[in-house]
Amino acid sequence: MIPQLSKHDLTFPSPHNANEDGIVAWGGDLNPSRLVRAYQNGIFPWYSKGDPIIWWSVHPRLIMELDDFKLSRSLKKSMKKFEYKFDSNFTEVMKSCSNVPRNNQNGTWIQDDIIEAYSVLHGMGIAHSIESYLDGELVGGLYGLVIGKVFCGESMFSKVNDASKSAYAILVKHLKEWGYDFIDCQVPTDHLKSLGAKEVSRKDFLDRLKNVYVEKVEHIWVIDKNI
Repeated sequence: MIPQLSKHDLTFPSPHNANEDGIVAWGGDLNPSRLVRAYQNGIFPWYSKGDPIIWWSVHPRLIMELDDFKLSRSLKKSMKKFEYKFDSNFTEVMKSCSNVPRNNQNGTWIQDDIIEAYSVLHGMGIAHSIESYLDGELVGGLYGLVIGKVFCGESMFSKVNDASKSAYAILVKHLKEWGYDFIDCQVPTDHLKSLGAKEVSRKDFLDRLKNVYVEKVEHIWVIDKNI
């Protein structure tokens, strides 16, 4: 039986005890403290409209080693046409991600309550967006959370070819410069694998996360400025 979380208790069951689908628990709420604790333990929320909150720790897990990112010649050329910003338009990035059609999904999991909760984390300096602009228009980007030395990627969108991949490349570049360890990509996808991400076991991921989330990277994210 999948454990139910209480709204008055922020603790989670061990992610090592997730069921075969990767579900750790259900219920609770999107309190900022609960969300941070979830990510510190390798757990994230993912659920459909009308369903209770479902908390996951999937196996296998997809991660991006920063040195493994594949910057193709064509992408490097394409990157030159965009301007980039961090944290200039966080909520709009989330809304744009929510409008991206997903294979085998009916609607989006990035609902209003998710946007509201992660916008609070953004205001706390925990969640960040990386944005691509073309002629002053937001055309691509991604968002995620910083947990210690890990960037936990959540979702990305692109209205112009290579706009999201270019933003991802900019993110990787800066994370390397700032001393981050890796990017948590969560659920394996062919798209991120094509960029260099790899699958690891849940145990290996959780062991790795335990060693790096307690360490912090001392830097200031560049806010609302061209990068």
